[in-house]
Amino acid sequence: MFDIQKTREDFPILSREVYGRPLVYFDNAATTQKPLCVLDAMRDEYLNVNANVHRGVHYLSQQATDLHEAARERVRRFINARATEEIIFTRGTTESINLVASSFCEAFMKAGDEVVVSDMEHHSNIVPWQLQAQRRGIVVKHIPLRDDYTLDLEAFRQMLSDRTRLVSIAHVSNVLGTVNPVSTIIQTAHSHDIPVLIDGAQSAPHLKVDVQELDCDFYAFSGHKMYGPTGIGVLYGKEQWLDRMPPYQGGGEMIDRVTWQRTTFERLPFKFEAGTPDYIATHGLATAIDYMEQVGLGNIAAHEHRLTRYCLEQLSTVEDVNVYSPAVGTAAVTSADRKAAAVVSFNVGNIHHLDIGTLLDRLGIAVRTGHHCAQPLMARLGVQGTVRASFALYNTKEEVDTFVAALQRVVTMF
Repeated sequence: MFDIQKTREDFPILSREVYGRPLVYFDNAATTQKPLCVLDAMRDEYLNVNANVHRGVHYLSQQATDLHEAARERVRRFINARATEEIIFTRGTTESINLVASSFCEAFMKAGDEVVVSDMEHHSNIVPWQLQAQRRGIVVKHIPLRDDYTLDLEAFRQMLSDRTRLVSIAHVSNVLGTVNPVSTIIQTAHSHDIPVLIDGAQSAPHLKVDVQELDCDFYAFSGHKMYGPTGIGVLYGKEQWLDRMPPYQGGGEMIDRVTWQRTTFERLPFKFEAGTPDYIATHGLATAIDYMEQVGLGNIAAHEHRLTRYCLEQLSTVEDVNVYSPAVGTAAVTSADRKAAAVVSFNVGNIHHLDIGTLLDRLGIAVRTGHHCAQPLMARLGVQGTVRASFALYNTKEEVDTFVAALQRVVTMF
């Protein structure tokens, strides 16, 4: 295991106070804090290597290009993609999914064709498909949520048809922490020759991901949720699909030749990377991946699993608490079967979630409140929103104790 106190020293923001109290940062599903090594790497590049990448013949441009493409290779190894041509840099998971929705639908879908999502999706994996439904007449179906906060896989199997063109599913729910059985979902879809997109925004920071082992066709994730900078993300796509999909945007970088008569496009992955990329952020992302692997992905997963279980146990002592998690009511969740990953969402009686979050904030506890960009899921749960505590590698059991004690105090106020 890693030294948690020493690790916390890598994140100076964790030592600050909020309203005169030590900060307890439990909003990691929204964004994680950044270690000094990531900030230093980006600052160093701005100070010493800043130049636009690709095509530049001068020294700084060559050096910046080398760092940028080394980051692509670093990402490839992190998720075990087959080739760097399958790694596309985007602004984040949202843009990655929008890219697939736009380009895949243009190439392979027509009115009446279907895409399957689920009841627990983030809006980023709902709205892009609804936009395509409005523009192209495609049909969006959703896998129902069972009462145990898992997906109804039998219903999923039955809803696949000869018009289903794509399945797009969250690996981990940003509200429930449910770890979906994506391997089973992918195998089922592939048995019908249907490709699968995995929203990995909440899995890449917490679980070891091997896209070749999963055999997913697309996988999307964001840098800022895994200790990297904001504004950078990744879309992995199998070359067989990316080759056949049209560009998502047009401009510089992504062209081969432009005349007044026609434009031909660059090879992968540049075909999907119009304009100047955020080459500083890609270096920051690569540094964040290095940091995670130095700590140890297994160590991170085990630590966060223990925190999640401990938080669930302690929350059970709060009167009238209602926790939305597949781990509630089960025996110990083993390391091989993590049904809840680093997220705990709850309400207490009929106290409004916003009131709880606001008062916890005054006690130094940063949690997220509201619908968490998952309003269809909130409707399924029969609530307007929840309080959500989410964990990262630098959180501690002592912080969980502080959080639960503060929550007890808030509840007594009502």
